[in-house]
Amino acid sequence: MNEIDETKAARHRDKMARRKAVQDAEVAQKTVEKGLLIVNTGPGKGKSTAAFGLALRMLGHGRRVGVVQFIKGAWHTGEKDALETFGDRVVWRTMGEGFTWETQDLARDVAAAERAWKEALALMADETIGLVILDELNIALRYDYLPIDDVAQALLARRPDLHCVVTGRNAKPQLLEAADLVTEMTLVKHHFAAGVKAQQGIEF
Repeated sequence: MNEIDETKAARHRDKMARRKAVQDAEVAQKTVEKGLLIVNTGPGKGKSTAAFGLALRMLGHGRRVGVVQFIKGAWHTGEKDALETFGDRVVWRTMGEGFTWETQDLARDVAAAERAWKEALALMADETIGLVILDELNIALRYDYLPIDDVAQALLARRPDLHCVVTGRNAKPQLLEAADLVTEMTLVKHHFAAGVKAQQGIEF
């Protein structure tokens, strides 16, 4: 362990005290409380995983959570099983039929997306739900399965206290503009490129 002399410790203490004063002043200026529209996008892994982390946080505060999966459907996932242990505090709707290259049927994919969006609107209207996760909605929008203008307008018109998270790569500019918080997951390195298959507990 590195030894820290008193002079260095004092400098550090003064530096952190100044930083705390700046940080406290900035935090004190933030007074708005509202439901957030959050978009997790980008080519990196972790967009849905981050959204389900928020679901767990919301559940920890006693709030209900709604999930609509727009594309995923064929895979059985650990997060679905885990969140379903919360009973009726989680409403989970898997509406997709698998990735678009699996179905290869435009009319079928559009119909599935429309059914999923109808479920999403119903969950957003449920005043007992504090967070709605629209998993892979960005993919449905990317392929124009749903009209982006209508989706963005509905998300902006949601009730003031409702938090919504939209996941999926290639988020549309209109959605990015409407969002309060946008995080882009950047791909730096992925095990798939080294021949590692999707694994239980990591990908599903």
